[in-house]
Amino acid sequence: MFKKILIANRGEIACRVIRTAKKMGIRTVAVYSDADARAPHVRMADESVRLGPPPAAESYLNAELIITACRETGAEAVHPGYGFLSERESFARALEEAGIAFIGPPPKAIAAMGDKIESKKLAKQAGVNVVPGFLGDIATTDDAVRIAGEIGYPVMMKASAGGGGKGMRLAWSEQDVREGFEATKREGLASFGDDRVFIEKFIESPRHIEIQLIGDQHGNILYLGERECSIQRRHQKVVEEAPSPFVTPEMRRAMGEQAVALAKAVGYYSAGTVELIVSGADPTGRSFYFLEMNTRLQVEHPVTEEVTGLDLVELMIRVAAGEKLPLGQDEVSLTGWAIENRVYAEDPYRGFLPSTGRLVRYQPPREERTDGGVTRVDDGVFEGGEVSMFYDPMIAKLVTWAPTRIEAIDRQIAALDRFVVEGIGHNIDFLSALMQHPRFREGRLTTGFIAEEYPEGFDGAPADEKLVEDLAVLAAFVGMTSDERACGISGQLGSAVPPPPERVVRIGKRDFAVQFDGFEGGLIAYVDEGEGRELIGRWQPGQRLLKATIDGRSRTVQVAKAGRQWRLTTRGASHLVQVLPAHVAQLSRHMIEKVPPDLSKFLICPMPGLLTALHVAEGDRVEAGQPLAVVEAMKMENILRAEKAGSVKKVAAHPGESLAVDAVILEFD
Repeated sequence: MFKKILIANRGEIACRVIRTAKKMGIRTVAVYSDADARAPHVRMADESVRLGPPPAAESYLNAELIITACRETGAEAVHPGYGFLSERESFARALEEAGIAFIGPPPKAIAAMGDKIESKKLAKQAGVNVVPGFLGDIATTDDAVRIAGEIGYPVMMKASAGGGGKGMRLAWSEQDVREGFEATKREGLASFGDDRVFIEKFIESPRHIEIQLIGDQHGNILYLGERECSIQRRHQKVVEEAPSPFVTPEMRRAMGEQAVALAKAVGYYSAGTVELIVSGADPTGRSFYFLEMNTRLQVEHPVTEEVTGLDLVELMIRVAAGEKLPLGQDEVSLTGWAIENRVYAEDPYRGFLPSTGRLVRYQPPREERTDGGVTRVDDGVFEGGEVSMFYDPMIAKLVTWAPTRIEAIDRQIAALDRFVVEGIGHNIDFLSALMQHPRFREGRLTTGFIAEEYPEGFDGAPADEKLVEDLAVLAAFVGMTSDERACGISGQLGSAVPPPPERVVRIGKRDFAVQFDGFEGGLIAYVDEGEGRELIGRWQPGQRLLKATIDGRSRTVQVAKAGRQWRLTTRGASHLVQVLPAHVAQLSRHMIEKVPPDLSKFLICPMPGLLTALHVAEGDRVEAGQPLAVVEAMKMENILRAEKAGSVKKVAAHPGESLAVDAVILEFD
């Protein structure tokens, strides 16, 4: 067994590998860019080596720097994690030539499966169903338009070396191909160093299902069940679960055996995933097609670990050291249900725009592991740290396990209520809304779920009447507690005057009259002179979480001051609430509303990022929907379009500039 390994990655996956290595008694070496000098993975490792500046090309993607770090520290092996160099054949071969073990598959398998064009050809030769498409070299946009027309719209344009949702564009028309082909090439080149693009038929109403493989260097390959990864946004997975609510035991066996056969055909070992797409248009709903093989550990591997009881990172390390797998296919069993939600630095209330900046507050839910359920958080950030524009926007992975799917979902909702992130935009409310959505809970999933269920964007999960009334009680309790503290502050003129026990709570356009009476252990709350409700809970001003019980209903609410209002966040929505004395509530109805400024004359940068292209100049006439600029953020290109017709009065930013959120790019007449 290795005595020391280097983790050629950052963030949560680096921390994840370090934890398993420590459990195995293996010393670890972390590498870092200047942006990650204080990152948790650097502090967790036994040693650390600086690579270079923040851009990945000058740090985490520089294979020579990684190999030099191995030589300097005496690391005998490298775990690549996912992304970066994990699927670079040249990196695995360079390590082999340097006498350093690669904790992953052999270079020839990476070459065969890592190239999406070649892997589809191999799959076809092996008798595996593949999606219809064109697998040759596409040189120009005109060629792409011709090929897309021959295949028939809609089509998907994909970077050959792509992955993680990057380098992919869906095209419904010739215009989409002309606008997206070059962008797909650029994303492929920027993220993977390869600008080749292929085009295939887009399977409508598809489900995305993948098979986890693990193989050793002695010819043994096992499939460890499937994962359902259909909940996606912009081809980036958001929610994953194991097993799939759709897959039958017979289908699982067919998929698994086909995946194993494909892996054996290329001499594969280590952990890997065969990704499949299931057509919703098939009357039986059971036809599946090969998409690609990821020759690395997947982001969503924890759900497979939770239902199989296996540590995939440990198995990868043991396989790389030459050991045989400790079990056979008949010994693989799936127990219970596991779900993973990816907590991203993005704002669902603003069209899921990427968010960067300081994590002013970061308090994940407490990890638990009992016979009745598991709550697990895999992360690589810390309170006070910064979410950088240079890397992936994922903050953490929240994983829950329970005996049944509904129990695992409900455990997610409860954990998301306790997940505190401040300082940047995040998608926690959205994840909670997904977990509560009836269609998700029923298991009726497709990769178009988010687009179909949230066509107008996201504005919070709907709250039922009981929750709204409970929020009114909790808001009144927060307001009263805050007022009591204010009354007790020293140095005031005269004696302290206790606040009245009545409050008017305004949620949206509704007013609730709330009055409290005390009793030993809690309060009785009367809402609109209705029946009393028992409120048991404690909260101190400045405390972020309020955990309370109202008539036996457990509520966990995040509390924050928002000017003169309170922001109460729970169950997938943030509610701005006013807590007022009765006479103030009556008079406040006469306040004049502030009219927001008209910003329609400006093209404003919706996120921090790099302005990579500007398609217009001063004096140009523009039409509604016309592409105006391209902003790159979190490794993704975002096309900004004109909202209405007009002409360009002034150009305020130029290609190559780094822009802050809300920075003005163009001004229109």
